[in-house]
Amino acid sequence: MPDHEGATRRQKRPLRRRLVLASVALLCATLAAAGLVAVGGFRARDHFQRAATLMGTLRGQMTAGDVKAARATLDALKGETAAARANTSGMLWRLASRAPVVGDDLAAVATAARVLDDLASDVLPPLVELADSVDPAALAPRDGRVDIAALARAAPRVAAADVAMQQARQTIAGVDLEGLVGPVRRGMVRLRDEVDGAASQIATAARATALLPRMLGADGPRTYLVLFQNLAEVRATGGAPNAFAVVRADRGRIQLVSQGTAGRDLGDFDSPVLGLDPAMRRLYTDRMSRYPADVNFTPHFPTTAALAREMYRRRTGVVVDGVVATDPVALGYLLRATGPVALPSGGRLTADNAVDQLLSDVYGRLSPPAQDLYFADAARAAFEALTHGGADPAAALEELARAAAERRILVWSADAADRALIAGTVLEGSLPEQDGARPVVGVFLNDGTGAKLSYYLAPSASLTPGTCRADGRRALRLRVTLRSTAPPTGLSDSVVGVMDLVPRYTVRTNVMVFSPAGGSVVRARRDGRAIGIGTGRERRRHVGVVTVDLTPGAGATLDIELLTGTPPPDASAELRPHLWTTPGVKPWAITVESAVACRHPR
Repeated sequence: MPDHEGATRRQKRPLRRRLVLASVALLCATLAAAGLVAVGGFRARDHFQRAATLMGTLRGQMTAGDVKAARATLDALKGETAAARANTSGMLWRLASRAPVVGDDLAAVATAARVLDDLASDVLPPLVELADSVDPAALAPRDGRVDIAALARAAPRVAAADVAMQQARQTIAGVDLEGLVGPVRRGMVRLRDEVDGAASQIATAARATALLPRMLGADGPRTYLVLFQNLAEVRATGGAPNAFAVVRADRGRIQLVSQGTAGRDLGDFDSPVLGLDPAMRRLYTDRMSRYPADVNFTPHFPTTAALAREMYRRRTGVVVDGVVATDPVALGYLLRATGPVALPSGGRLTADNAVDQLLSDVYGRLSPPAQDLYFADAARAAFEALTHGGADPAAALEELARAAAERRILVWSADAADRALIAGTVLEGSLPEQDGARPVVGVFLNDGTGAKLSYYLAPSASLTPGTCRADGRRALRLRVTLRSTAPPTGLSDSVVGVMDLVPRYTVRTNVMVFSPAGGSVVRARRDGRAIGIGTGRERRRHVGVVTVDLTPGAGATLDIELLTGTPPPDASAELRPHLWTTPGVKPWAITVESAVACRHPR
């Protein structure tokens, strides 16, 4: 059938733009103030666009710690927002905002100007001054201690800014974009994205200043189990946690207490250490609850942390206060801040060689016992450099933030107040049971052989919205490509494995695709051919599992069709799906497309 409604809307767009000025002019004439609102609207638009650009500039300067430049940008921003607010205020503008055809555009511009001016005048100045008054060195470890008092002093101001930013975010999000003329809509989308980015940064800072003093022992000593994920043996959260350390924090002082390996110091358990719900047992068997190297088959880090904590308790009798996971890529980032570190066993780790040394080279030149010693030396040397003043503070904070954003640092605490502060951040590593405004699709990888060939995996993924169904659910098209860059010869048994599950040098990977919450995995194809998939469920998500075997140089492309859940009645007018993938040695090449949201069924 021809799209009469769509054609009519397209025909009306040029007319509607002309009516914007015509209607405003008519209203102004009636009020004996011809042209006032129209002129104000054009002026506000220019101020609005410049303010959106300045907001992005300011955010970048604050991230980089360039306070002098941030002050100048803030002054310019306040001038633009005050002018925009003045041009969109008063009785005439309010009356025009109620007019047919043009009212929604004028109201949107007024809302944007008001929010920006409040932020520029009341929220951002104290944050810029806070950035100038708090020395980054006070927030980084020095001689094994973090100045938690400086964090505590900053916390109230950052928390107040967070509240105001979240209010601004909600106000902007409440503007209905559908029906706005093109220039206004594009400006509102841009402003929304900038406010979202700034609000996320401030929210992270607010949580950090409240959380870190607690976790660093402000209220009493804390002990943490730190898992080092070996990305060469891929797991859903990154890599097999073959090595670990125990860290103690007391009133800001941080100490490395002990180190160990999953195989030698924890060992396997004859029966599950904790019960898994039936759905998870069907999906993963009970290996997660019996083998320390398999606790992160699931992408849901709180489950991984609970299993690792209980395994450590059973072997040592020590109940840790929290569990942290990280990987060699994150270590490489931090070495940019500390500079190279010397190893007791010889050689140096640098930002450029850390990943290759820890995930590849060590397996070719050392025996398994010597490998364990090397890993322990590397962890200890990096810990000492980071905690005893060897790092550039601002650079260290920036690299930590980068690693956290890539989910290379995950944190779980036994303290409920801590968990409340971690909740909803990338540090939590939590697979939510509800998606909210953005449907989340997960692609998580698990090694299937016990080898270290995941080092050679090159992954990519794209997610594209499909058609809407009558029930309001939308089809999503997911494409996942894996390629092996492994050489055909020359690797040690430690790398290629000794289990004989697949031909030597073959990378076996179990690809787990998680649907949006309440959605489903419909069907799959490999290299254009329909294939069967294993299925299961975890945390209200349908899970499809495909095993991919790759010989050196080979690749495979999976095309998977999914369905979202039914959208809520108050869903956004725009569908912006999110794709969550396993952090790897090599970054994923990811493309995600947006679309107009499907209508909720009435």
